[in-house]
Amino acid sequence: QVQLVESGGGEVQAGGSLRLSCVATGRALNPYGMTWFRQAPGKEREFVAGSNWSGGSVLSADSVQGRFTASRDNAGNAVYLEMKNLKPEDSAVYYCAAEATRPYSDHVAQTAAEYDFWGQGTQVSVSS
Repeated sequence: QVQLVESGGGEVQAGGSLRLSCVATGRALNPYGMTWFRQAPGKEREFVAGSNWSGGSVLSADSVQGRFTASRDNAGNAVYLEMKNLKPEDSAVYYCAAEATRPYSDHVAQTAAEYDFWGQGTQVSVSS
Protein backbone atom coordinates (compact mmCIF):
# COMPACT_ATOMS: atom_id res chain seq x y z
CA GLN A 1 0.00 0.00 0.00
CA VAL A 2 0.97 3.64 -0.24
CA GLN A 3 3.32 4.91 2.45
CA LEU A 4 4.27 8.53 3.04
CA VAL A 5 7.40 8.91 5.16
CA GLU A 6 8.32 12.31 6.61
CA SER A 7 11.71 13.28 7.97
CA GLY A 8 13.68 16.38 8.92
CA GLY A 9 11.87 17.55 12.04
CA GLY A 10 13.67 18.50 15.21
CA GLU A 11 14.28 21.16 17.84
CA VAL A 12 15.52 24.60 16.80
CA GLN A 13 15.84 28.08 18.24
CA ALA A 14 13.56 30.87 17.03
CA GLY A 15 14.89 32.26 13.78
CA GLY A 16 16.37 28.95 12.73
CA SER A 17 15.62 26.80 9.70
CA LEU A 18 14.57 23.25 8.92
CA ARG A 19 13.92 21.29 5.75
CA LEU A 20 11.25 18.60 5.88
CA SER A 21 11.09 15.74 3.39
CA CYS A 22 8.26 13.42 2.42
CA VAL A 23 8.81 10.42 0.16
CA ALA A 24 6.01 8.20 -1.15
CA THR A 25 6.46 4.47 -1.67
CA GLY A 26 4.20 1.62 -2.75
CA ARG A 27 2.80 3.27 -5.87
CA ALA A 28 3.52 6.23 -8.08
CA LEU A 29 1.95 9.46 -6.86
CA ASN A 30 3.67 11.70 -9.39
CA PRO A 31 0.37 12.65 -11.13
CA TYR A 32 -1.04 14.08 -7.90
CA GLY A 33 -0.55 17.00 -5.59
CA MET A 34 1.40 16.65 -2.35
CA THR A 35 1.15 19.08 0.56
CA TRP A 36 2.06 19.74 4.17
CA PHE A 37 -0.31 20.19 7.12
CA ARG A 38 0.48 20.76 10.79
CA GLN A 39 -1.32 20.14 14.05
CA ALA A 40 -0.46 21.52 17.47
CA PRO A 41 -1.88 20.05 20.70
CA GLY A 42 -5.50 21.10 21.18
CA LYS A 43 -5.74 22.64 17.71
CA GLU A 44 -7.19 21.52 14.40
CA ARG A 45 -5.00 20.30 11.58
CA GLU A 46 -4.22 23.21 9.26
CA PHE A 47 -2.82 23.60 5.79
CA VAL A 48 0.75 24.88 5.63
CA ALA A 49 2.04 24.70 2.06
CA GLY A 50 1.90 22.43 -0.94
CA SER A 51 2.41 21.81 -4.63
CA ASN A 52 0.42 20.39 -7.47
CA TRP A 53 1.74 17.35 -9.33
CA SER A 54 4.29 19.21 -11.46
CA GLY A 55 5.49 21.92 -9.08
CA GLY A 56 4.02 24.51 -11.41
CA SER A 57 1.44 25.59 -8.82
CA VAL A 58 2.61 26.16 -5.25
CA LEU A 59 0.72 27.69 -2.36
CA SER A 60 1.55 28.70 1.21
CA ALA A 61 -0.79 29.61 4.04
CA ASP A 62 -0.91 33.26 5.09
CA SER A 63 0.59 32.36 8.47
CA VAL A 64 3.83 31.13 6.86
CA GLN A 65 3.98 33.27 3.73
CA GLY A 66 7.50 34.41 2.98
CA ARG A 67 8.99 31.89 5.41
CA PHE A 68 7.91 28.42 4.25
CA THR A 69 8.07 27.09 0.70
CA ALA A 70 6.98 23.70 -0.64
CA SER A 71 8.76 22.15 -3.60
CA ARG A 72 7.88 19.08 -5.62
CA ASP A 73 10.21 16.35 -6.81
CA ASN A 74 7.85 14.70 -9.26
CA ALA A 75 10.33 12.08 -10.49
CA GLY A 76 11.11 11.04 -6.93
CA ASN A 77 7.51 10.97 -5.61
CA ALA A 78 8.51 13.52 -3.01
CA VAL A 79 7.62 16.90 -1.60
CA TYR A 80 9.78 19.13 0.58
CA LEU A 81 9.11 22.01 2.95
CA GLU A 82 11.80 24.65 3.36
CA MET A 83 11.19 26.41 6.68
CA LYS A 84 12.98 29.67 7.50
CA ASN A 85 12.74 32.19 10.35
CA LEU A 86 10.93 29.67 12.53
CA LYS A 87 8.79 31.00 15.36
CA PRO A 88 7.57 29.30 18.56
CA GLU A 89 4.02 29.29 17.16
CA ASP A 90 5.28 27.05 14.33
CA SER A 91 5.77 24.21 16.83
CA ALA A 92 3.56 21.29 15.78
CA VAL A 93 3.53 17.84 14.25
CA TYR A 94 3.91 18.28 10.50
CA TYR A 95 2.13 15.81 8.22
CA CYS A 96 2.62 15.06 4.56
CA ALA A 97 -0.53 14.44 2.50
CA ALA A 98 -1.17 13.27 -1.05
CA GLU A 99 -4.15 13.25 -3.37
CA ALA A 100 -5.23 10.27 -5.48
CA THR A 101 -8.38 11.57 -7.22
CA ARG A 102 -7.35 14.60 -9.30
CA PRO A 103 -4.42 13.64 -11.54
CA TYR A 104 -2.48 16.31 -13.42
CA SER A 105 -4.42 19.13 -11.78
CA ASP A 106 -3.12 22.62 -11.06
CA HIS A 107 -5.28 22.79 -7.94
CA VAL A 108 -3.63 22.77 -4.50
CA ALA A 109 -6.24 21.60 -1.99
CA GLN A 110 -6.20 23.29 1.42
CA THR A 111 -8.69 21.06 3.25
CA ALA A 112 -7.55 17.88 4.99
CA ALA A 113 -10.65 15.97 3.83
CA GLU A 114 -9.53 16.35 0.22
CA TYR A 115 -6.45 14.16 0.71
CA ASP A 116 -6.29 10.39 0.42
CA PHE A 117 -2.95 9.46 2.01
CA TRP A 118 -1.13 10.73 5.09
CA GLY A 119 2.26 10.27 6.65
CA GLN A 120 2.95 9.52 10.30
CA GLY A 121 4.10 13.06 11.06
CA THR A 122 7.37 14.65 12.14
CA GLN A 123 7.73 16.87 15.21
CA VAL A 124 8.97 20.44 14.90
CA SER A 125 9.73 22.26 18.17
CA VAL A 126 10.81 25.91 18.15
CA SER A 127 12.07 27.50 21.37
CA SER A 128 12.27 31.21 22.09
